[in-house]
Amino acid sequence: MSATSQKTVLITGTSSGIGLAAAVAAARAGWRTVATLRDPSRADALRKAAAEAGVELDIRQLDVTDEASVAAAVDGVIADHGRLDAVVNNAGAGHVGTLENESLAEIREVMEVNFFGVVNVSKAVMPHLRATGGRLITVTSVGGVIGQPFNEAYCAAKFAVEGYMESLAPVARTVGVAVSVVEPGAVATEFVNNLGIDLEGAINAAGPYSGALRQYVNRTVAQFTDGAQTPAGAAEAVLGAMTAEQPAFRIQTSDWARAFVATKLTDADGSAVQSLTSAWVS
Repeated sequence: MSATSQKTVLITGTSSGIGLAAAVAAARAGWRTVATLRDPSRADALRKAAAEAGVELDIRQLDVTDEASVAAAVDGVIADHGRLDAVVNNAGAGHVGTLENESLAEIREVMEVNFFGVVNVSKAVMPHLRATGGRLITVTSVGGVIGQPFNEAYCAAKFAVEGYMESLAPVARTVGVAVSVVEPGAVATEFVNNLGIDLEGAINAAGPYSGALRQYVNRTVAQFTDGAQTPAGAAEAVLGAMTAEQPAFRIQTSDWARAFVATKLTDADGSAVQSLTSAWVS
């Protein structure tokens, strides 16, 4: 396969977790893989994983919240490799908080990274995906389907991503681009690491919500510690969306995620979801 005909994928947020695992899996499957991350100094784990897998990655800087950074990265990939066949929007950040205890600026920041970052990258790559009949894949979350306590801003961003992509999908299909969202549940190590906060301090500062937040944190940390899927397992679903002849629009990464999402999709009046999530905080 020539340098210009080898399929090329660009993946955002590859410093750890699903993004790292997806980059390695794509390269192992024969894709030229452009693995991007906001801070290149955090690429050591990515390089180590690639070396252990015996694959090569094209590692580049890309900040999804910076239009100039996105444009430079995409233009560089096209200049160097000539094509884009798939793009995986994976970059994002976890967030825990509730309405009374966080500022509008904090809520806007969550939306900026998790929603507008996805739109920013998707807009930049669509012309190139049209040229190849490519795939636009976005890693969302089961939190993009079911709203979860103390995740108001995070789930709002993920709901927005799902709504945007669900609306875009039939339009993109008319120009040959397949759009999919990949919905992981709990993935090992990501919850606490990605929050970047002192959980105990946050609980103590939560005022009237301290008891409920402690209940939520205890339940969620246990889920991410004991019942979580591996990043490699979730990455298999991403690779499937890249390679399936006709990928589904909505793809869960585990049986647990499928069952969880199904609760919402069959819950016309919302009572089943409210009963489920209320138990997390009471």
